[in-house]
Amino acid sequence: MSHPIMFDEADAALRRIREIALALPGAAERVSHGRPNFFTTKTFCYFGGSERGDHVGARHDRAILVRPDPVDEPALRQDPRFWEPAYLWPAGWLGVDVPAGDAPDAEWAEVAELIDASYRVTAPKKLVRELDLRATGTG
Repeated sequence: MSHPIMFDEADAALRRIREIALALPGAAERVSHGRPNFFTTKTFCYFGGSERGDHVGARHDRAILVRPDPVDEPALRQDPRFWEPAYLWPAGWLGVDVPAGDAPDAEWAEVAELIDASYRVTAPKKLVRELDLRATGTG
C-alpha cells in the first residue's frame, strides 16, 4: 500500500533541512511513509511526523524527528518544545517543530546541531570521522 505524500516539495523549511542534511558525508534522501527522510546506512532525520498517542496524535508537518545525543537527551526531554514521535519514540527519537524557511540563520543553528547529533548517533564511524576531518579542515 502506497502512502500519500505528506509534504510540500516547495516548502522553504524542507529546502533548508535538505541543505543541512545532504551536506553530511554519505547522506541521501528518500521518501518513506509519505515523508522525506535522510539516511546513510540508517535514517538520521525525518521531515514531519506525528506525536505518539492513540493513532490520532497531533501532526507536525514542519518538524524534524531525530535521535539526540544520549548525553543531551534528558535535557531535551525536559524542553516543552520536544515531543515523542509516533512509532519511533521507544528507540529514543524526539520531534521538534522547525522555524519557517525564511527565518534568520540563528534560528536554524539549533536545527543544524540536532541533525548533526542524530547523524553522529546513526552513521557509520567512517562517515563520522570524515565529518570530523571536514570540521578540522584536514579532510
